[in-house]
Amino acid sequence: MTSAAPIPDALSPVAPSPDLPPHAVDAAASHLRKVLDIAIEHGPQHRALVVFDTRTGLARALVEAYRRNLPAAAFLDFDSVAPDEVLARFRALAAQDLVVLVQSTNFRLEAFRIRVELFKLGLKVVEHVHLSRMPGVQGEHYIEALAYDPDYFRGVGRALKSRIDAAPHARVCGGVNTLTFASPLEPAKLNIGDYSGMNNVGGQFPIGEVFTEALDLEAVNGRALVHVFGDTSYLSNRPETPVTIIVERGRVTGVENATPEFQRVLDIIRADEGEVWVRELGFGMNRAFTRERRVDDIGTYERMCGIHLSLGAKHGVYPKPGFKRKDARYHIDVFAVTDAVYLGHERVYANGAWIV
Repeated sequence: MTSAAPIPDALSPVAPSPDLPPHAVDAAASHLRKVLDIAIEHGPQHRALVVFDTRTGLARALVEAYRRNLPAAAFLDFDSVAPDEVLARFRALAAQDLVVLVQSTNFRLEAFRIRVELFKLGLKVVEHVHLSRMPGVQGEHYIEALAYDPDYFRGVGRALKSRIDAAPHARVCGGVNTLTFASPLEPAKLNIGDYSGMNNVGGQFPIGEVFTEALDLEAVNGRALVHVFGDTSYLSNRPETPVTIIVERGRVTGVENATPEFQRVLDIIRADEGEVWVRELGFGMNRAFTRERRVDDIGTYERMCGIHLSLGAKHGVYPKPGFKRKDARYHIDVFAVTDAVYLGHERVYANGAWIV
């Protein structure tokens, strides 16, 4: 899943940011060449349109990387044109053409949900979003995360899916804490840069995730240490001491060492949904992000190589009886301190890496 903490909060204006070093631009160009060639399968027979802004150093680095890789593409500065022109340029493209969105925040075109509508037009999409939340060296971490190793992402991703789909139960172990999923899991979804057989090609980058949830949500019990969570500003919030969540019958019933901001997140969920469900079980695969190497944008950090969970009733990928889409408002990503992951009796995670 790509959703971050959907708790409304005003976005701060984007402050000026310096350019990234030349080696970072070179790395971005190299990584995006593989993304375009292997993951997106974009070729010269199709057109490309890059819609961008230049408000941040990371955005400018990505735009330069795309100029090197897409010399025949059209480039459109979002801040220099009217929304109608952007929409017209989208609609002038043909199915299988490519749209790249490089956004320091996220582009708004009234009710036009950009990526969804582009997919409806049959276009391929590569979206970079909320780049302003990753200043300085975080921009270099973001670029490192764009590296596309198809053998790793596709091989490990498919191996995880096959084990998830067959597992009678699962466990996430961190320190002395264990969170147990005492039921089979939903069929896993892949975000590994392989769009064969899918309706849409592309999405938000960087990539690298396999996700599922318990078939029986009330079969989730135990404890987990949360080392990062998505806060009300959509940022990766790292408590000095990890927060312990206590889960009973799929709901967070207690916490230990909760910070005021973590408690605020729980309070907001409870106020609107009545209780705090644990839904997504996410297997992040992107080796550029670790517990120590982080970025502030929670939707990007979600790819971190390890386990993340979601708090709140919202997880539209897996409809469940009793969960009405209109009432499920929150999907808050939290990241569990993870030493081991078991699918059935097979250990699939050790020493910070997947071992399938």
